[in-house]
Amino acid sequence: MRYVLFFLLTLNLFSFDAVLNIEKDVESKANLSLVEDTASAGSTANHSKMFELLLNDLKMSGHFIVDTELRRAFFDDDGLVPVELHDREYLLKYRYGSTGTTLNMKLVRVADNSVVYQNNYQVNTSVRYPFLSHNAIADANNALGFEDISWMKRNLLFSKYTSSRNSEIWIADYTLSFSTPVVRGGLNLFPKWANNTQSAFYYTSYNGVIPTLYKVDMGSGSRQKVIASEGMLVASDVSNDGSRILLTMAPNGQPDIYEFNVNSGSKKRLTTFGGIDVNAKYIGDESRMAFVSDRVGRANIYTTDIGSSSISKAAHYGNSNSSCDACGQNLLYSGGSNIYLGSVNSSYVRPLTSNGSNQLPRFSSDGKVILYIKQSGGRNSIGYMNLATKQSALYPMQSGKIQSIDW
Repeated sequence: MRYVLFFLLTLNLFSFDAVLNIEKDVESKANLSLVEDTASAGSTANHSKMFELLLNDLKMSGHFIVDTELRRAFFDDDGLVPVELHDREYLLKYRYGSTGTTLNMKLVRVADNSVVYQNNYQVNTSVRYPFLSHNAIADANNALGFEDISWMKRNLLFSKYTSSRNSEIWIADYTLSFSTPVVRGGLNLFPKWANNTQSAFYYTSYNGVIPTLYKVDMGSGSRQKVIASEGMLVASDVSNDGSRILLTMAPNGQPDIYEFNVNSGSKKRLTTFGGIDVNAKYIGDESRMAFVSDRVGRANIYTTDIGSSSISKAAHYGNSNSSCDACGQNLLYSGGSNIYLGSVNSSYVRPLTSNGSNQLPRFSSDGKVILYIKQSGGRNSIGYMNLATKQSALYPMQSGKIQSIDW
């Protein structure tokens, strides 16, 4: 089953010194049991899946010591806590609706049998039921004052190859328990969210005479042409306010980086190197960028002030580093088979993986969680490393090879 987890507790994700302050003390975790409503238990096929999703989200947060046994009690019964649960700090009681679109949740403190937090959740279609769990656990986590885990609520956006000259763009929850195609037919690549609210996304279509960048509205499904260019065309990053896009374009045969103004439709060429400059990412206050270039004969990561001709090498480890991402002053890059964490301000570097083929690393919006693709035996898995809590997991894809991913 897609939601079955493979927690990898041996990645040695210790504190990252001055780059990231991510230590988490075991004693600060909350001891918790899940309690399913007796009245509605088992009324749908997804009830067991909901328990596993809630259990997974609690574990992946890194903030809870979770009882893995399924407990049951009446949701509205606020009587005494069962004797066998007296050693717990909290009970998370839930009632999953028979329609598959609702979840009622209350977080109970065992010591005084008081409700710490309570809320009701709803999704617009039953296939999106995993988000009931993600939303509930993120809110329960926040109610207890732990570091925010809202990354669980976000949609993944990825392109995957389905056959020769054919690829589809899908959205999914982070566990792949929910996934559905949003663009089909032909070669559709490089999806990128157009804003932080994930209400629209960009992608490149290679189905016309020349590559064309489109913007798709998630609400209406409408598609709008943004720009077209000979050669290659990739939207590699979008500014926080959504007004600017970093593009890789090759109108004259050689790929360079351009910045596109969404409001005016104008573009500005940012690199003029005679080789390959691709995959740019905004850094910090977005006055700088990191990008991939073959300036020394093989791919590596460089940084520059936008509008400046001065270039600095940013990756100090690994060979053929062909993919990067940035969050604040922190840098992720992959070369060969492994992923590295670095800083754009120093020569700091830390390997994050040590085995398998690990590619396309992406920071969460807060920089505390890393998404990446692991390839093994011809299959893809989507992996996560929670740098703040040292939790990690892999979720296998059922079919297709991921070409590009965003969240």
